Amino acid sequence: MDSYKKPYKRVLLKLSGEALMGTSQFGINKKTIDSIVEEIKQVYDLGVGLAIVIGGGNIFRGVALGATGLERATADYMGMIATIMNAIALQDAMRQAKVEAKVQSAIRIDQIVEPYMRQKAMKYLNEKKVVIFAAGTGNPFFTTDTAAALRGAEIGAELLIKATRVDGIYESDPEQNPSAKMYESISFDEVINKKLRIMDATAFALCRDQKLPVQVIKITKHGALKEAVMGRNEGTFVYSD
Repeated sequence: MDSYKKPYKRVLLKLSGEALMGTSQFGINKKTIDSIVEEIKQVYDLGVGLAIVIGGGNIFRGVALGATGLERATADYMGMIATIMNAIALQDAMRQAKVEAKVQSAIRIDQIVEPYMRQKAMKYLNEKKVVIFAAGTGNPFFTTDTAAALRGAEIGAELLIKATRVDGIYESDPEQNPSAKMYESISFDEVINKKLRIMDATAFALCRDQKLPVQVIKITKHGALKEAVMGRNEGTFVYSD
């Protein structure tokens, strides 16, 4: 792609809770979160409208190991609370890096963060503030991937960037098959036909129906997020036919 291509005007970054763990088994690794914020700051400095949906697996999965027998809805609400904790930690790390960020939660916890309001989120984005969406969709039985697709559509994002542990979509698990081929680009229909799992089905279908392209990158690769936002070849790009 053209090295001088203008960046996307607005993107949605889906960041897993596990991305904050670094080498730790659970929780938030300070060195790792600071490194992620460095990548985000590169995009922030471009003036791109950036929103983030964050997961909670780094906190909740550790709790869940000692909490068997929970109803699914109960477990999902606990997971939502974990995402709020991650969002606050990310916001604090951004503040220290001189990146202005606002947290909005899909469940009410007004003494800590403000509730999700689309109009206010759009105002923040227009002011070039980073908006961190916490608590998923606010409903049980829906993943944070689905929340990312939903919020991306609501704010008019031009691209959904899914940050993962690997640097793109492979024909098979690269951790089990080192010779697996990585796709530079692939259509939504091909992903479905080849049964490649990159997001849950609800999230993927929403992105496809809204013609919201998805780019899969490795968040720990320096400069990968900026390259994706600049519209360059990075990771795997999933497009509508």
